[in-house]
Amino acid sequence: MINNEEFTKRLQKVIDFYGESASSFAEKISVQRSSISHILSGRNKPSLDFVLKVLSSFPEVELYWLMNGKGKFPALPNQNQKPEVSEEKSNPTSNLKSTSQISSTLISEDKTIERIVIFYKDGTFKSFEESH
Repeated sequence: MINNEEFTKRLQKVIDFYGESASSFAEKISVQRSSISHILSGRNKPSLDFVLKVLSSFPEVELYWLMNGKGKFPALPNQNQKPEVSEEKSNPTSNLKSTSQISSTLISEDKTIERIVIFYKDGTFKSFEESH
């Protein structure tokens, strides 16, 4: 779950980094000025659409950094360079569960998957929905 207060601090850092006002930032990401104001004040939480607009308009902002503070800002300008990765995080699949583990978890909790969304570091995502 996103920590709204920390998200607000990171969003403000992005706005300051680019020398934008809240109004000009809202214009650049094509949202209403009140949306920025409400998020910065803590009144509203950011929507997925809002986050994707920030990532699309400002490619130096990394999704994981913006959402939970992991990673860095600004992102590397040259995408061919790789960020430093600790040994612990070097295998991104190490925390993935096998299909049987997922199935047994779902069966034991009597739940079914409706949709899976995968977010990529470049700000894009892919949604997989159960076909009926």
